[in-house]
Amino acid sequence: MVLRAQGLLGADGRRGGVPGMLRRVGGVQLDTISVLARSHELVAYARLGPVGRARVERAYWHPRAATAFEYWSHAACVLPVEEWPYYAFRRRAFRAKGMRWHQSHPEVCDRVLARIRAEGPLTATELGGTKKGGPWWDWSDTKIAVEWLLDTGDVICARREGWRRIYDLPERVLPADLAGPEPGDAECVTHLAEVAARALGVVTHADLTDYQRLSYKAELTDGGPALTAATAAETAGLIPVEIAAGRHGPAVRAWAHPEAVDAPAGSATRRGRHRVTLLSPFDSLIWDRKRTLRVFGFEHSLEAYVPQHKRVHGYYTMPLLAGGKLVGRVDPARAGSTLVARKLTLDRPSAAEHMARALTEAASWVGCDSVRVERLQPAGLEPRLRSALASLGAGSARDLRS
Repeated sequence: MVLRAQGLLGADGRRGGVPGMLRRVGGVQLDTISVLARSHELVAYARLGPVGRARVERAYWHPRAATAFEYWSHAACVLPVEEWPYYAFRRRAFRAKGMRWHQSHPEVCDRVLARIRAEGPLTATELGGTKKGGPWWDWSDTKIAVEWLLDTGDVICARREGWRRIYDLPERVLPADLAGPEPGDAECVTHLAEVAARALGVVTHADLTDYQRLSYKAELTDGGPALTAATAAETAGLIPVEIAAGRHGPAVRAWAHPEAVDAPAGSATRRGRHRVTLLSPFDSLIWDRKRTLRVFGFEHSLEAYVPQHKRVHGYYTMPLLAGGKLVGRVDPARAGSTLVARKLTLDRPSAAEHMARALTEAASWVGCDSVRVERLQPAGLEPRLRSALASLGAGSARDLRS
């Protein structure tokens, strides 16, 4: 149910291309790290296969008509444009709080807003610069102001050029049918609970909280009635279920989305080919470490911000999804036209062929013509992996060290 909901099982996961994928998962996390590609590209690749990277970018940030926008969801995310009204609760909460990370200055906000209104869409650089000259978090007053205006919804980012946000007025960007009165907080949060359940198939209380970082009662700032995850789930039409106890936890009360349980067992809509792919560390399938352990029995963490000598699996570890299971991981890099697997771990012997296929396809997608594996665990699987890579024409696993 989870894999189908996430678009990683069957042909339905590829319908609608990148916009369909974005609506299916509800939001795609953005991150500045780029190893093989940026995370928002990898999420599309994992579900759709080797779609051209320029095509992925155009689908997120269409140059003529807004199809998505950027905002705070699970983290900084690109979201389907039709979700704009339902983040009104968060925009109101920011406004009520009065600040996020930096204290903005009203007069600077007024100047920035006046320039965007008069001159049209602008980047932070065009508005006057992003930093004061110090570390990356040492934002200029202009950058603080425009990001605050983004938080409160006075401006919107629905397009990027390169990796630069372009800020504009919502009324100039949004489709006309999204410009009506904003829904109340309870309606917003209930809607997003339904989005989370549709994106995951089956959700616990923790899942409903984590997927878009909802805290329910704390989110309500408009004076409306109190709301809990359970009442949001009931109002959203989710079905109460129980997840049986397993190796990684006790039985848990949960809810299923009607779409996840409508198809009878064994029907064509329940069957389909599992994706064999590498996953971004920021993929929504594995956002929640505890859920990933409970569902897949797989411990996942991002070690990019861990000192190098303390890393277990590597800087940008990408889990391997194959046969509906997480069966290995790799820390990739690029050296010219070679995809380098700096450290590769296989959880079972049969994962060797799956990893060889995933590495070969990912290499081709990013313009590499060979694969080199530097470290493999367990070392005894070297011949099997080497043979699989050679059969795919991806070169051999040379310079291996256990």
